[in-house]
Amino acid sequence: MDTIICHTPGVLQLIQTDEPRPHPTDAVLKIRQVGICGTDLHAFKGVQPYFNYPRILGHELAAEVLHVLPGYGFEVGQLVTVKPYFHCGSCIACRQGKTNCCVDMKVYGVHIDGGMRARVSLPVSALLNGDGLSVDGLSLVEPLAIAAHGVRRAAIQPGECVLVMGAGPIGISTMLLAQAAGAQVIIMDTNVYRLRHCEALSDQVVTIDASDVAIYQQLRHQTQGDMASVVIDCTGSQLAITNGFDYLAHGGRYVLIGLQQANIAFSHPEFHKREGTLLSSRNALTEDFDQAIRLLRGGTIRPDMFITHRIPYTELPESFADLLKPSSGIIKAVADFSES
Repeated sequence: MDTIICHTPGVLQLIQTDEPRPHPTDAVLKIRQVGICGTDLHAFKGVQPYFNYPRILGHELAAEVLHVLPGYGFEVGQLVTVKPYFHCGSCIACRQGKTNCCVDMKVYGVHIDGGMRARVSLPVSALLNGDGLSVDGLSLVEPLAIAAHGVRRAAIQPGECVLVMGAGPIGISTMLLAQAAGAQVIIMDTNVYRLRHCEALSDQVVTIDASDVAIYQQLRHQTQGDMASVVIDCTGSQLAITNGFDYLAHGGRYVLIGLQQANIAFSHPEFHKREGTLLSSRNALTEDFDQAIRLLRGGTIRPDMFITHRIPYTELPESFADLLKPSSGIIKAVADFSES
């Protein structure tokens, strides 16, 4: 069957692989659509820290059930998405209910081969009911859950100023969810097209061009000198993450959704005098997926807020590098596997 594999950094290939062999507790799924996310792009660039090559990418899945045994709550022909995190269930994190940061975490499409292929076999326990959602909506559930988890980690209070760094799909989701929590949101990016997109989605958001040399002064002006009570990084850029410490208010929280390979360096005295709180936000929990599905079903968040480009899977090897270009005008691209 047709499969897209990242053979080495910068090399995506369409190859043939064997049909899935399901275990009795598995469902066989036909992949309909795969969202292309920052993790996939970072893997293609060779800067994803948890990645080995070759690897089948893809964990933002919209799929149709082809085979499942009776009694598991799913039916043939049903649309589903997938919670793509496989945890051990016994480590210290899992015992505390923090399955999102399992000691032996296996993320689909990162640590193990993912869903950019015609058909997959996955444990029924990983499936999420897609009733009421379109294929587009299903492929957005996982990134929305990522943002929901980060916003929950931030413990935003109504009226707080939240700075979101990065206006990609995760950053836009974080912006919308932070606003829903009652925050006054500032969003920053070097891509002006993405900032304009954010302004079109919300007339309440303040945008800042991160290529401007006067970012600090702009933030002081926008916050009446206080700076941001919450800073959330959604860039995965070492420079942005480092600079983010300077944007934090005294008593503030800094949440890292974005991920990069190198060490983080910051001024201990500056962070100490702020009594800042530094938090990472990894993956998502069931309640985050539930929130994402509710928001999509209710229409609070719509697929057309994100999806700007659709790519037939057969064109991915030739076009994937173009997704990295700021000039592409992409907010969210999806790979169409409907004809696989």
